[in-house]
Amino acid sequence: MTTYDDRASLTDLTAVVERVRSSVEGVIEGKPEVVRLSLTVLLAEGHLLIEDVPGVGKTMLAKALARSIDCSVRRIQFTPDLLPSDITGVSIWDQQRRDFEFKPGAIFAQVVIGDEINRASPKTQSALLESMEERQVTIDGKTYELPSPFMVVATQNPVEMEGTYPLPEAQRDRFMARVSVGYPSAEAELRMLDVHGGVSPLEDLQPVAHAHEILKLIEAVRDVYVAEPIRRYAVELVAATRTHPDLRLGASPRATLHLLRAAKAAAALGGRDYALPDDVQALAVAVLAHRLLPTAQAQLNRRTAEQVVQDILQRTPVPADRPQAPAGAPRRSGLGRPEFGQQPPRRL
Repeated sequence: MTTYDDRASLTDLTAVVERVRSSVEGVIEGKPEVVRLSLTVLLAEGHLLIEDVPGVGKTMLAKALARSIDCSVRRIQFTPDLLPSDITGVSIWDQQRRDFEFKPGAIFAQVVIGDEINRASPKTQSALLESMEERQVTIDGKTYELPSPFMVVATQNPVEMEGTYPLPEAQRDRFMARVSVGYPSAEAELRMLDVHGGVSPLEDLQPVAHAHEILKLIEAVRDVYVAEPIRRYAVELVAATRTHPDLRLGASPRATLHLLRAAKAAAALGGRDYALPDDVQALAVAVLAHRLLPTAQAQLNRRTAEQVVQDILQRTPVPADRPQAPAGAPRRSGLGRPEFGQQPPRRL
């Protein structure tokens, strides 16, 4: 449970996140909500899938986030001829030592950028499954731990499907959230011409946070308090996807866990050591929609997974009782427990 000193540390480390946010927003014009979601996934120890049309800054967002943190970064350009060993690594016979020597692959970095991930074969895509879930790689019977923090930021183009392999459900379920950058507004695009017209701002982008600072903030996010009614609310939202008539595949228990972790990170970004129903509602579409499979009839009716999640949000009752702290929990100063009865949480 978070103590007062831990909470003060959380406040201090929030300033670190603000520096990262400002650094990334200096490259990605007019998309503060996308940048915020990216930071939320980073602090929640998740992986991010950026899915949108070409030219809107998917790879630039991933690069800007990686370069803003002083940590190891590797970029993988996914192509049909990419091999699993190119990602995980391979054991090579050392003639002098008379033994096999392991050569780490591109996955051995703290931030891994996977560009156009759906252009690799399913065999190569499956090389990411173990590393994304268990943060380790097994080669020739030996297990190698990946560095921490560890985050995979993958991009894919949902429009041009020629020569691509759709991500399997097991792969999509390992991404905590999916985000679409979208086209910028006219004002943001005009500012982009001024900033990007001469030279790419990525060239001058310097790290504004260290990896150990991010690790401390991740530890603080783990201790964010989530009341039992909010935990039950997250479970009910996910359970509703499994019985919805427009879906043939609902969200998994992993989705519930990701939704809870993301809500904790969102609360920390908001300067709070407790989560609100608003945090769960704001992240439900990004965390759940990419895991759902609509029925054939829903597709004929042009019902998207995002619309189904919005429908579930409207139908699921929002917790309105004041959360009770567990017995023996240390008393906090400053920010207290949320008073749901005084100000009911708003609906999306």
